[in-house]
Amino acid sequence: MNKTIGFFMLSFIVSAFFGNLKPLQAEPKAIRAYSIALHGQAKYSQDFNHFEYVNPEAPKGGLLVRHAIGTYDNFHRFAQRGLAAVASGQLYDTLMVASEDEVEVYYPLIAQQIEYPTNHNWVIFHINPAARHQDAKPITAHDVVFSFNKFFNEGVPQFKQYYKGVKSVAALDRLRVKFELKTGDKKMLLSLSGLAVLPAHFWKQRNFAEPLTEIPTGSGAYTVADFKMGQYVLYQRIKNYWAKNLPVNKGRFNFDAIRYDYYRDQTVAFEAFKAGEYDIRQENIAKNWATLYKGPAFENGQIIKQEIPHQIPQPMQAFVFNTKRLFFKDRRVRMAINYALDFQWMNKNLFYSQYTRTRSYFQNTIYEAKGLPDAQELKLLKSLNGKIPDEVFNQTYQPPVTNGSGNIRPQLRKALRLLKAAGWIIKNKRLVNEKTDQPMEFELLLYSPSTERIAIPFKNNLKRLGITLTLRLVDTTQFVNRIRKRDFDMISGGYSAHFYPSDDLKIVWHSKYLDFTYNMAGVADSAVDALINGISANQQNLAALLTYGRVLDRVLTWNHYVVPQWHLSKFRVAYWNKFSRPSIRPKYNLGIDTWWLDTQKAKKLKK
Repeated sequence: MNKTIGFFMLSFIVSAFFGNLKPLQAEPKAIRAYSIALHGQAKYSQDFNHFEYVNPEAPKGGLLVRHAIGTYDNFHRFAQRGLAAVASGQLYDTLMVASEDEVEVYYPLIAQQIEYPTNHNWVIFHINPAARHQDAKPITAHDVVFSFNKFFNEGVPQFKQYYKGVKSVAALDRLRVKFELKTGDKKMLLSLSGLAVLPAHFWKQRNFAEPLTEIPTGSGAYTVADFKMGQYVLYQRIKNYWAKNLPVNKGRFNFDAIRYDYYRDQTVAFEAFKAGEYDIRQENIAKNWATLYKGPAFENGQIIKQEIPHQIPQPMQAFVFNTKRLFFKDRRVRMAINYALDFQWMNKNLFYSQYTRTRSYFQNTIYEAKGLPDAQELKLLKSLNGKIPDEVFNQTYQPPVTNGSGNIRPQLRKALRLLKAAGWIIKNKRLVNEKTDQPMEFELLLYSPSTERIAIPFKNNLKRLGITLTLRLVDTTQFVNRIRKRDFDMISGGYSAHFYPSDDLKIVWHSKYLDFTYNMAGVADSAVDALINGISANQQNLAALLTYGRVLDRVLTWNHYVVPQWHLSKFRVAYWNKFSRPSIRPKYNLGIDTWWLDTQKAKKLKK
């Protein structure tokens, strides 16, 4: 062969082969840090000594007695059935811990450092060599691997769904554990930072899905010291708790012991508080706050009664439709039933004008949709045209407003027009389906007698529409079990508050998570799915996140999946005057775990 031709052919082959190969990509730069923030920078520097909302010199000691309503039958907060003791999830420490005056910022606890690349495809947690379980055995990377797999394979289904983006988890050595993700996701890195770490030697031979009646070995500051199943549980602070002097824990966990006494009835529980049987009470019933917190102990300062304003995001507390029920599939029916709740009358006559009507799934945040959509929102809304209610384009959502007199005839007329359009008519003073003559009758599932009181005016107004509402009061065990099975028409419940539209919304609203009970209303909607997907894809794009959050709020509210109730941007708290607390309250919490027993006040109170 001619050498020139041979050389040309060789060059051609080499060029053809290697020319199709992409240049080697440099590995993204790895960040090794003491903290991780979802957006922006952490407030506290690497050499911080304590959070600003604690008193690092707070004295340790004493007993804090609190209360709970209902009962419990085990100590396993993460079981798939049963009712766990209150605060039993706090038996375990997490890899890192979030501050309570920032949004989504984590600092060292079990993990003393975190390492991850700029594309967020993996994360390595560096375990503190001093970290110990409550039985003094070291916490290792193998415990972390075990914990994640135990939660994933035997825990509640929501965990497996949420963390399905984790490709692998492995112990690199005794003190380093690495999680690899299928795609880059910084929010997932923060979620993994909050992973509770279990002692593998305790849980290895136990079924994680089942309730646990023995006292577990944990990794947190407190363990169960005494209990009577269903009646009380006493948590004792671990004397040699390894993390007590870490910056994230200084000034916290100041009580030697915390006891929770269980009461079956709210009235009995309140009388027990006034008698001094427990120490602190946050009130969520307006009538009680206005009428019952009176008497000599309040007047002479033995009991302190305070309203503490805050701007913490508020949950969508509501009467929630099960949209899988035939009655509630039609948006017009859900919209009509909303007219039967006369908030203005209830606020004046039942709540002593203390509440504000909730109108958003992002109440008290910048993501609450106010006014008409802006240009960016309209652009996103138009991409969903035909899949969303028409009102989102040119109306501002607001729950029905009355004059507060109790006369809601104008609202009821609007409701009847909607019901007629949906195929329902009045016949013999009953609302019936015009095709089948089936009457509209449904059940509101409740677990608290206090909720029954606020449901009665709603029930009476529905009766004026020809609708029969049955109030079904059950105990907490039945209530939880029926929610898990979605065996209800309507419940008094709602949706948790969100500081921002996080990736966590997938498990609440996306149709792929429909079989999991966080989706209370049973929503399966392609437009909602698209918005949730957009939120997941834009976690680091704050401008896009603002648009997606507000559009999601508009779409959810105008679909009327719930009958919104009300909120109060204050802590209503009463406590026996034997405690002191830091001068600064954590921005997003009442901060009871930063309080301490003031011996001088306690002596004076005892006298």
